[in-house]
Amino acid sequence: MIRQRRLSGLGSRILAALILVLCVAVVTAWAVALVVGPVIFDDHMEMVDSGDPDPGVVAHAEEAFDAAWRLSLLLALLAAFGASLVVTVILVRRLVRPIGKIRAAVGEITEGDYSARVPESSIGAEFTELMAAFNGMAAELDRTELTRQRLLSDLAHEMRTPVATIDGYLEAMQDGIAHADEQTLGMLREQAERLKRLAEDISLVSAAEEGRLNLRPAPIEVGELLDAASGQIRARYESAGVHLIIKAGPRARATTISVDRDRIGQVLTNLLDNALHHTDPEDEVLLSARTSRSSVSFEVADNGHGIDAVHLPHIFERFYRADSARERSHGGSGIGLAIVRSIVTAHHGSVGVFSEGTGSGSVFTVELPQSAPESLKVP
Repeated sequence: MIRQRRLSGLGSRILAALILVLCVAVVTAWAVALVVGPVIFDDHMEMVDSGDPDPGVVAHAEEAFDAAWRLSLLLALLAAFGASLVVTVILVRRLVRPIGKIRAAVGEITEGDYSARVPESSIGAEFTELMAAFNGMAAELDRTELTRQRLLSDLAHEMRTPVATIDGYLEAMQDGIAHADEQTLGMLREQAERLKRLAEDISLVSAAEEGRLNLRPAPIEVGELLDAASGQIRARYESAGVHLIIKAGPRARATTISVDRDRIGQVLTNLLDNALHHTDPEDEVLLSARTSRSSVSFEVADNGHGIDAVHLPHIFERFYRADSARERSHGGSGIGLAIVRSIVTAHHGSVGVFSEGTGSGSVFTVELPQSAPESLKVP
């Protein structure tokens, strides 16, 4: 009710202001005509007859002129005032109506309906831009809410499995069905480690998105980053029968880049791990690097399962999986690529993905500036 009163008050104030302007214009026009009209008339009468005019004729002419101009000016001003008032009311309503629609949409969003939108208006570029900006904000809030709901649902699912496993083993041990042997303790440690890893991943992504990620950039050669990433994961590739190929020219390998070594190493290993999950034995994964004058690009390309076009815009979202069943069977949390994007963004870089579709493989590209921005440098 308060917002409605404020809204109607705005329209009333606009209308009152315009009416006041009209009244001032009418009074001013009347005063100018009252002062200037008789003087001009007397001058013209003197020019018509240079002799001594008949006082009665002059008085009658002045009286007729005075009555005529007052009546005609009054009627003209009244007509102008009435027409202007009608136009003013129409314009005020057109101005206030979009504001009312925005207010109603804001109320719906406040109540949790993020699908509310404001129809575009044709009363001016400013209002059109305002409504477009509002609709963009509402769409972003809608996407954020959907992501939040999916995040909570997926997080609950990710936690439910290891918690249920731990609870089941503990209950079996309590009932004497299972014993605290090496195999049982190993399984419990594995599930506890999974929960710990999930908590660390979520904390890392949240810290990066909130600008709290602690980065310590230092000069390092590109070749050293490639060798470290491939060395960490090569054994898993050999076990899975997938061929890992490292490709970078001498110039690229010798290029020095200022980054947080551990974080960028995590980016490369996450991309390689993601490629391993989406390839079959005898497939190939290529990790390459190339340099330009101011940046270094890393590329992880595979000839594996590929990504359908519908999934590409969401690949780097938290807990998003193009193939949920396969990811969960491999123990993935669906947060690895979100970590990649968060770390790369924190380095003022960019990350992208390309795939021609299912069965055509995929290419992930990370581009980083060679020198660390001032905001990342440790004092």
